Amino acid sequence: MLIPLSADVETLPRFTLGRVFTEWGLDPIPFVVTVWAVGLYALGVGVLRRRGDHWPLGRTLAFVALGMGSFFFATMSGLGRYDTTLLSVHMVQHMLLSMVVPLALALGAPVTLALRTLPAAPRRWLLAVLHSPVAKVLAFPPLAFALYVASPWALYFSPWYDASLASAYVHEVMHVHLVLVGTLFFWPLMGIDPVPGRVSHPFRVLLTLMTLPFHAFLGVTIMGQTTLIGGEHYLALREGPMGAWLPPVLDDQHLAGGILWASGDLIGVLFFAVLFIQWVRSSMKEAAREDRRLDLAERRTTPR
Repeated sequence: MLIPLSADVETLPRFTLGRVFTEWGLDPIPFVVTVWAVGLYALGVGVLRRRGDHWPLGRTLAFVALGMGSFFFATMSGLGRYDTTLLSVHMVQHMLLSMVVPLALALGAPVTLALRTLPAAPRRWLLAVLHSPVAKVLAFPPLAFALYVASPWALYFSPWYDASLASAYVHEVMHVHLVLVGTLFFWPLMGIDPVPGRVSHPFRVLLTLMTLPFHAFLGVTIMGQTTLIGGEHYLALREGPMGAWLPPVLDDQHLAGGILWASGDLIGVLFFAVLFIQWVRSSMKEAAREDRRLDLAERRTTPR
């Protein structure tokens, strides 16, 4: 049995850009996930500092501020308050959860942090999970790519999205799902953790490039279709108090498709920038290692 969403959605004031930053709510599942993730990460950083080890500030900022901060903002700011009222708002939230959050979490290297701070037994368990057949299959790049590409199509063109509009629980689980699928795909590509599925930098660029047409195609499809996504829910809202300010359902749906199309390309540029920087750094480290190897070989062969 589906649990109806809170009646607060029926009494929201007119949506404006300012409402994104002034209308806040509390969703239990995302809130608990945020508190635990930030708390455990901070605990790990604290353990390293107490024993005198260094942990880059950039990684902490990526995970805590950009990663979990974006997750918190997407689910509990005005985006979270209006995501069941306007499909266009939901689409902004979707892109944050499925692209920005996974990228930032990967750059935070939480697995590396855990391996450096966990006691011996939990570290062995984590390594066993990372090297398990299940992890290797899920992180297999073609499979992860297929899941990442197919997920939004399954969300918007199946009863799943209607269920998320009718049930608070399904709605919150959908948020976590978007992050998990994005993480499964982008973590081996963008991150520095020793996770399965790591591939060479050229192949990382190729996989990232391949995602862009699918976002664009999905966005164009949503913009061009006349069948309503979540139509029963959105039409019912326009019969209530918010009907005075809500735009026509189809107009909002077309805007949502445009947001998906444009934001996918913009965030893709961010991904390419990160990959390029990582590629350059990797090449520089490899060149430095090769120089040291040649210097050592030369010293060994030079007569004394």
